[in-house]
Amino acid sequence: MPANDKNDKTMAVQDPYRSYNFKLLIGDMTEGHFMECSGMGVKIESISYREAGNNQVVRKIPGPVEYGDIELKYGLTDSRVLWDWFMSGVNGNIERKNVSIQLLDSAGSLPVMQWDLINAWASEWTGAELDAMGKEIAIESVTLVYEALQRAGQSGGNGDKK
Repeated sequence: MPANDKNDKTMAVQDPYRSYNFKLLIGDMTEGHFMECSGMGVKIESISYREAGNNQVVRKIPGPVEYGDIELKYGLTDSRVLWDWFMSGVNGNIERKNVSIQLLDSAGSLPVMQWDLINAWASEWTGAELDAMGKEIAIESVTLVYEALQRAGQSGGNGDKK
């Protein structure tokens, strides 16, 4: 850090975003606020090879790209949107949709970052555990698979808009 920046009081400190405010958009419609979103990620497989005449060195080149399956957990309500989307696949009609996961500001009102899942479809559904003696909220989960992932920054954020 340059010496003159150390004492510069005009530099604003930006706190990291909180992970507890997010929602799912299918198309442009909000389909739910979820309790948990896990598994989002991208991995580039590496392919190892040796060159002829130089088998002491193992080289690596990029291979196929794999996207992590996203699991969304939510409190059971009377909304049938995710259920109907999943059941269309069970009935042999996979509906690929562009889905967005938006991270919201700490007040929960403005989107600050967005991940776009291209050609997503629901591949798994897990029903709520029911217990007559329990006091927990009924939680369901749905798993989404997708073909590509894009990240877009929203107004007020410093993410890169693509």
